[in-house]
Amino acid sequence: MVAPPRLTRITVAEAVDRYLASVRVESVRGVLSPTTARSYERDVRELARLLGPERILDDVTGDDVDDALVTYQASPDGRYADPARKAGPGRSTATVNRFRQSATRFFSHAAKECWVQADPMQWAAPPAKVRGGLRVARTALSASAAQALLATATGAPAPGTPARTDQDLALRDRLVVALLLVLGPRVSELARADVEDFTREPGHTRWRVVGKGGTTRTLALSPPLAAALEDYLTTLRPRLAARRPDDPDAQRALLLSWRGRRADAQTIRGLLARAVGRMPAEYRRPATPHALRHTTATLLVAEGWDVKVVAELLGHASIATTGVYLDRIDGELAAAIRSHPLSGALGA
Repeated sequence: MVAPPRLTRITVAEAVDRYLASVRVESVRGVLSPTTARSYERDVRELARLLGPERILDDVTGDDVDDALVTYQASPDGRYADPARKAGPGRSTATVNRFRQSATRFFSHAAKECWVQADPMQWAAPPAKVRGGLRVARTALSASAAQALLATATGAPAPGTPARTDQDLALRDRLVVALLLVLGPRVSELARADVEDFTREPGHTRWRVVGKGGTTRTLALSPPLAAALEDYLTTLRPRLAARRPDDPDAQRALLLSWRGRRADAQTIRGLLARAVGRMPAEYRRPATPHALRHTTATLLVAEGWDVKVVAELLGHASIATTGVYLDRIDGELAAAIRSHPLSGALGA
């Protein structure tokens, strides 16, 4: 018989440091995105503070985890300096459930490493359900609104738009909005894309996307999208890259900022917000890169594409995940009722 592994009694703080070292390794290897790794680090360090850094990890119980979750939920959310931006005090259910997922991953790792005899999360209270629908800023645009956004990003600035120092980035912004709308990548996938990820051949351009967990998928660009990429790579990007010739990451990156650094997720969100602000008033509403990902899925399914194809495009391991991205299409229910085989029976 094989002897059972011996328990290693270490403090919460030491366990967190060891766990985060493995998280950083996963991030370097591409298993975790940098954004996800930062989220885990922020949540787990906060968990250590709530549990007590000097406490022995194996002494933590399910009740202790519940107390930490309640304390976390009741504490102010640092993202909202202006109370008017938030409906109530404390953190939302969705934020607490995200924090709980980070804790679950940490204790699963601790159980595997024999830092605890049993995972205390199995005795913690079940997570609360997130009530209400998706935030408007995260839901899909209609087909007409998506076309208006793409036209805004492709065309010249609207008359009367104040001159900005970043007006020369129009080719980059046009490419970003087009990629988000047509291919639906995650904002993290777009931010970490390198020029070498694109295979550019006459009449055939492909993008090798590195997704969650280090998985990859290859997406073919349509001719107009390939042309927008070529315009940016040959006209604007060389000028931006020349501003930081000694930065190896900038020389690799597809998207660059005005100062020649790799454009991060926040930069992409900012340029999208400016593009939305130039849309015609009748279509204008807050939209995030995630909303454009919803838009890609919803419009493709509305055009009759199989959900499995859409799941492959978005990089989903399960079509159940893709189903969450399919927002209701305006007029869809009314059209279904009109086309019902018994709809005309009353008039017969």
